[in-house]
Amino acid sequence: MDRITSIQYLIASFVLWSLAHSPPGLARFYARLLDLALPRLRRVAMRNLELAYPEKTPAERKAIVDQVFRSIARLLYSFSRFPRINRENISQWIRYEGLEHFLEAKKAGHGVLFATAHLGNWELSAFAHGLMTEPMNVVIRPLDNPAADRLVEQRRQLSGNRLIEKWDGARAILRALRQNEAVGILMDQNTSLQEGVFVNFFGTPACANTAFAKIAHRTGARVIPGFALWLEDEKCYVLRFYPPVEITGDAAQDTERLHALLEQVIREFPGQWLWIHRRWKTRPPGEKSIYE
Repeated sequence: MDRITSIQYLIASFVLWSLAHSPPGLARFYARLLDLALPRLRRVAMRNLELAYPEKTPAERKAIVDQVFRSIARLLYSFSRFPRINRENISQWIRYEGLEHFLEAKKAGHGVLFATAHLGNWELSAFAHGLMTEPMNVVIRPLDNPAADRLVEQRRQLSGNRLIEKWDGARAILRALRQNEAVGILMDQNTSLQEGVFVNFFGTPACANTAFAKIAHRTGARVIPGFALWLEDEKCYVLRFYPPVEITGDAAQDTERLHALLEQVIREFPGQWLWIHRRWKTRPPGEKSIYE
């Protein structure tokens, strides 16, 4: 490891260790520190919200961004506690809603594709499903720091889940679906013109990867949207599974349909989506950058 890689690893290790031995307030402090140290994240979020909610005032958009960082704090805190979470105490963190959609999808025998996103607590959703029902496969993009990546991967696999690296995942995804297993894929990230199509997302064209819809059509896997959403009144998460999304074989239309549902859920929980991501980075040819 070079010096920078070593420092990053030590910081990541310390953050997880300190969170695991402290009350939730420390996670909120770290999230606030992230906000202050990387001001571009808030700028991107405010620009995204300007596009998505033109009717809101700057103060209202700022309040949503504040909620985003609180959501990140909850995710960090729960992630640090994974080694202590088990089948006996998982109900203190999260409960199911709509599990019947998953169970019915499994009966078809072609595997299940979880259409999920950076909404709520995507780390806890997969981890909890592995404990409460059965282990699943999670498609991931490895961190640039190999040592920190190993640290994160160890926690992601504590409930029995299997990791599929994004760069060479197609074969592993197909194999898992043939074995009637579940595969979780984050579908809300920006993609390139070569890999995606433009869909209407909050009223602005967003480039979305069509691989998810193509795999679903090719394999006959059932597509179940699912998100771990924070319920403030209950002070815990709900792992909510939605009815299966119809896959027609028209990759562009199917991708549009998935993003329409995602937008619907984000509008219900706007402060829990990762607005700090440059979701509208890829533009149609000739169109200037949204983030200039």
